[in-house]
Amino acid sequence: MLARSYDLHGMRVVELAVDGGPLRNDRDAVDVIAAASARHPEIIVIPAERLADDFFRLRTGVAGQVIQKFLTYRLRIVVVGDISKHLQEGSALRDFIYECNSGSHVWFVSGLEELGQRLRRETNRSLPGDWQS
Repeated sequence: MLARSYDLHGMRVVELAVDGGPLRNDRDAVDVIAAASARHPEIIVIPAERLADDFFRLRTGVAGQVIQKFLTYRLRIVVVGDISKHLQEGSALRDFIYECNSGSHVWFVSGLEELGQRLRRETNRSLPGDWQS
């Protein structure tokens, strides 16, 4: 279920394996949280392939249930991978992802390199001005 854990720009990250079962509901999210808890994560990286299709159909409510469960446990989540096929289904999902990516708790990124860049920018913004030289 868990692929690996590591520190990235001062954040403890737990990455899910691509080949695990799909996250279909909030119960699956709790299972992930329980499995990851021993590693004390701040961020859970979820491969897009691990999310059930209903996650991307916002009217089902699955995305809200899953995301809320992670946020309840004070975990940030990052969905990594190609979601372009889901984005073709309508503008609601595009708007949702835009809003998520505008915040700091839920991100959709194309790869781990993009995650690293976002965390680096976030870390640089949080440093006092005279430390950034």
